[in-house]
Amino acid sequence: MSKVYSLKTIQLIPADIDATWDFFSSPANLQDITPGNLGFKIISKHHGSKMYAGQIIEYKVSPVLGIPLYWMTEITHVEDKKYFVDEQRYGPYSLWHHQHHFKETVSGIEMTDIVHYKMPFWFAGDVANALFVKAQLRKIFEHRYTAVEKRFGKVPQPDDSIVFN
Repeated sequence: MSKVYSLKTIQLIPADIDATWDFFSSPANLQDITPGNLGFKIISKHHGSKMYAGQIIEYKVSPVLGIPLYWMTEITHVEDKKYFVDEQRYGPYSLWHHQHHFKETVSGIEMTDIVHYKMPFWFAGDVANALFVKAQLRKIFEHRYTAVEKRFGKVPQPDDSIVFN
């Protein structure tokens, strides 16, 4: 049986909670913080402009060799200006559970992402994770980190802001 992996990122954002939440609670902004080489595109016709519990968002993404994959997530939990959770309903992982937390601090907003994921295909999925999936996810979150800094500004942070387990 395949292992459940996790990653955690923490980023300080020099903005107020309203501006930060407005940006991250809009599905349309996902493309702005996703690497262009993934071919990420929202294809939902009725995904709405602001997230809400029960919302379904559909995407096309090309993470391997430019081959487009269908991915559907559901926003399962939302507490305004505190957190939201998206879970894969259909897509490349056996499990994808992504928590987004927002906390006001004296330096701005501390945004914490916690992702639990499981690869399909048992042992072969674990090998794929070791060979390239883990590294690709790190690059995606590093890109996101940089994109958020470009949008909101930079706050000095520790080097261990992306942690895999």
